[in-house]
Amino acid sequence: MLLVAVYYRTNLTMRQLAPLFGVSPATVCRVIQRLRPLLAIEPVSRSADAVDRLWIVDGTLIPVRDRKTGASSRNYRFSANVQVIIDADTRLVIAAARPVPGNTADAKTWRDSGLAAACDGVTVLGDGAYINTGLVVPHRKRPGPALLPGEEEDNAEHRRVRARVEHAFARMKHYKILRDCRQRGNGLHHAVQAVAHMHNLALVS
Repeated sequence: MLLVAVYYRTNLTMRQLAPLFGVSPATVCRVIQRLRPLLAIEPVSRSADAVDRLWIVDGTLIPVRDRKTGASSRNYRFSANVQVIIDADTRLVIAAARPVPGNTADAKTWRDSGLAAACDGVTVLGDGAYINTGLVVPHRKRPGPALLPGEEEDNAEHRRVRARVEHAFARMKHYKILRDCRQRGNGLHHAVQAVAHMHNLALVS
């Protein structure tokens, strides 16, 4: 498990990791393939006060090498879009969806991810990309007059709270596997789940 954690943290190649652990590159590859699902984030049980809590969702683009997982996207790289939900108070990751091609809109990704079912009855914040999804999003400017009185203040508070998910992404991307994932197939999904798990452990330890 230490080998897998080091791999996710450093994103070293198999040849670079092998001498650190005194094994062959082939053994490193087998260990990572076998153990990476075991680090996946544990399912979050719905507590009795879940409906009184505030969750935040956002998508992040992760550069990938697997052409079946990613697509050319707005960051001008071949990336995958991963949707993540965090608790606004604890900053813990509640859930992370399977990656989709990076050129997929956040609203469509959210609808297809299945995450909405886990949020039933919970207030969830999203940015302007999640309009018409049932999430709490900022007020939109209308043609003609500016925002109504109080709406700009609402938007400012919305941005302040929603920034917490961006901070969570920044901490998760300390694990360099999320800056350039060379894994194929389920590799990126397992990496995101494992990093989310380690992120949560770091917060509660």
